[in-house]
Amino acid sequence: MNQWAELYAQWKTMMISGESISGFQRFYVLFYQAFIEANRWKQYLNGVGTTIFVTAMALVIGIALGILVAVIRTSHAQQRPGHKNMILGAINLFCRVYVTVIRGTPMMVQLLIMGMVIFKSSRNFTAVGALTLGINSGAYVSEIIRGGLMSLDPGQMEAGRSLGLNYLDTMRFIVVPQAVKAILPALGNEFIILLKDTSLITVIGGKELLYAAQGIYGRTYEQMFPLFGIAMIYLALVMVFSWLQGILERRLRQSDRR
Repeated sequence: MNQWAELYAQWKTMMISGESISGFQRFYVLFYQAFIEANRWKQYLNGVGTTIFVTAMALVIGIALGILVAVIRTSHAQQRPGHKNMILGAINLFCRVYVTVIRGTPMMVQLLIMGMVIFKSSRNFTAVGALTLGINSGAYVSEIIRGGLMSLDPGQMEAGRSLGLNYLDTMRFIVVPQAVKAILPALGNEFIILLKDTSLITVIGGKELLYAAQGIYGRTYEQMFPLFGIAMIYLALVMVFSWLQGILERRLRQSDRR
C-alpha cells in the first residue's frame, strides 16, 4: 500500500470513529474514495466513452431524420398553387405529426416508452437510449434546417432549375450549402443539448456518466464528489465542442471572403 493509500485508510478510520480531523483530511478522504479507491476513475472514463458514443449515434440519426423531414416539409410548402402532390401531402402530414408529438412530450417520457414498452425485451439499454435521443433530436433539427431553407431567397431554387438541375441537385449544390452557414450555430446548440441529455438514459439503464456516478455513491454513500465530478466532466466536454464549433464557424466565414 503506497503512502497516499495509507493516509486515506488512516484518515478514513478516524472519520468513521468520530475523531476530529481537518477540512483538508476530510476532503482528501472523500475525493480518494470517489475517484481513486478501487480504480473508480475508470468507471467515469467508461461513462465518458459511452456518453460520447451515444451522442454521436444520436446526432447521426437526428441529422438524417432532420434533413429528410425538413426537405419533405419544404418541398410541400414550395409547391406551386394548383400543382399539389397528394402523396407528398400525406408524407408531409406524417412529418408534421412526428414533429408535433416529439416536441410536445418530455424526453424522459419518450425514453421510458421506448425502453419499457416498445423495446422492453431488449437488454441493450444504451442503444435504445441512443435511438430515442436521435428520434427526439430529429424533430428539432428538422425545424432548424427547415427554417434555414425557408429563409433563403426563392430565386435560388428558380435559378438552379433554370440551369437544368433537378430539385434534388438544386438543393444539394445551391440551397443546402448556403443554408448550412445560417443554421450552423443553432445546430451546434442542439448538439450541446443532446450531449447533456444523454444523462437521461440512466432511467432505462443506460451506462453513461450519471450511471457511473450513481454506482459509486451507492457504494460510498457520499453524493457530492461523484456528482460534482461528472458535472465538471460535462462542462469540459461542452467547452471542447463549443471551441470546435467556433473553429468551424470561423473557417466558413473565411471561405465567404475568398
